Amino acid sequence: MSLLARVRGAVAESVRLKERFAAEQGEKVAAAARMLAEALGAGGKIMLFGNGGSAADAQHLAAEFVNRFQIERPPLAALALTTDTSILTAVGNDYGFLEVFAKQVRALGRPGDVAWGLSTSGESPNVVEGLRAARQVGLKTLALSGRDGGPVAAQADLALVVPSRNTPRIQEVHITVGHVLCDLVDYILFPEKFAK
Repeated sequence: MSLLARVRGAVAESVRLKERFAAEQGEKVAAAARMLAEALGAGGKIMLFGNGGSAADAQHLAAEFVNRFQIERPPLAALALTTDTSILTAVGNDYGFLEVFAKQVRALGRPGDVAWGLSTSGESPNVVEGLRAARQVGLKTLALSGRDGGPVAAQADLALVVPSRNTPRIQEVHITVGHVLCDLVDYILFPEKFAK
């Protein structure tokens, strides 16, 4: 197979998966946007977490909410629980990697907030524990996962599951969905910015 054929094949596969996801789960994405907007509009915050590429996505999306996405608007309260190396290493050292998100959720989460766990496999034990802790302290929970959703999806009030076993393609859908959610939250909270 030529390099050009691999390029075209990867892009076509990504497009097909995104179209399938939108067709099958578009209503759930809209519901997730309403969940996030409701929390932010009431003064709550979004706490995002995941491992590896999902940690990078958590940080990326938190930045879009805090800074801005496409419109000028006030900052929205979001934080990635993947950024504080002192907390991550202290908890990891003293309690184990399983607790790195759960401890932060218990410390920072308040009813009305949303805990948003990301896992391409749907199997990440520390994401499962973070979502479980969130439910215990009265937070709403959102999951963005892949494959069959796994235990990560089972711990979420609302799970958006990318139906694939191909990690790069799942990640590509995840960041697209994340961007769509940023846009929808802005659209819900700041409708006057979209009026023409």
